[in-house]
Amino acid sequence: MLVEKDFVYNHNFELIDGGISEWSAPSNIALVKYWGKKDHQIPANPSISFTLKNCKTTTKIEFKKKGSNTNKEGFSFDFIFDGKTNDAFKPKIQKFLERINVYCPYLTNYHLMISSSNTFPHSSGIASSASGMAALAMNVMDFERLLNPEMSDDFFYKKASFLARLGSGSACRSVNGSIVAWGKQKDFTESNDWFGVEVKQIAPVFLTFQDTILLVDKGEKKVSSTVGHNLMINHPFSEQRFIQAHETMSKLKSVLEQGLLEKFITIVEREALTLHAMMMTSLPYFVLMKPNTLHIINKIWEFRAKTNISVCFTLDAGANVHVLYPENVKEIVLQFINSELVGYCQNDQYICDEIGHGAQKII
Repeated sequence: MLVEKDFVYNHNFELIDGGISEWSAPSNIALVKYWGKKDHQIPANPSISFTLKNCKTTTKIEFKKKGSNTNKEGFSFDFIFDGKTNDAFKPKIQKFLERINVYCPYLTNYHLMISSSNTFPHSSGIASSASGMAALAMNVMDFERLLNPEMSDDFFYKKASFLARLGSGSACRSVNGSIVAWGKQKDFTESNDWFGVEVKQIAPVFLTFQDTILLVDKGEKKVSSTVGHNLMINHPFSEQRFIQAHETMSKLKSVLEQGLLEKFITIVEREALTLHAMMMTSLPYFVLMKPNTLHIINKIWEFRAKTNISVCFTLDAGANVHVLYPENVKEIVLQFINSELVGYCQNDQYICDEIGHGAQKII
């Protein structure tokens, strides 16, 4: 089992002039929610997520060796988002580079030209930080492999997940695999706090699951993930919540292995409501659901009771609703969404997504 010290770069690398790399990395939607963290981006409780396919960030990095008159102590980078220079993201990237410096010390020798774009609205309750940081980490590891060509694929993906976690905790779940667990949990083999681990014993029904994301509110989130996680530090119910997450992970493991849809629905919806309950009972407290979020939830419950179709919802820390369902009922569920739920979305907008397989190399 790899641990933190194994990711410290200790090779006597020979600098090369530079390189170019481009990767896409998807967002993910947690089934058991990660909410609360310790120092160094360590999760307060384990989590597990579906990796998505269509909601992704594509990032290209050009690594160019600094000139002899350039300061080699600090980081040097430019950031372009959707074709335009965007300095608003630079502090987060700077913090990420500082956090990974001990693990990737070669980066201070290069100027990084970073170009990035999303296929979905930024900061609207879809995990853009997860896909964004995962894509950054994949490019960094691609460059490290140029310096260390003997690196194994297993190490490559584990260190990429490890680095991504330092940028955004949930980003470690966007690197590799259709269903990923993160955080030490007794029932998940090799699960740990350092990087995400692909869950491989999964019933076929879950490997083609659909996720239609209803965009109730496309605006900026009212509460950042960092603020939200910090609310758990002195939360009166935090310790019980962390115990609950461990117990729920144990239950979900057998559900995923055996394809138990009814139990899956109960677990996933309860987790979504628990996440929002924790925010509503924190200090300060927040209500991130909108009236239309609740309308959609009730419509889903009514539809499921009437048709007995295995469709359910989950939520991230925002108002948007992820509608989850098996592929074999896709046509009827999309008809339901278009006839009953679209009117609750901002500008009638939604995104059709499904389970994916993690980050993909472009160049």
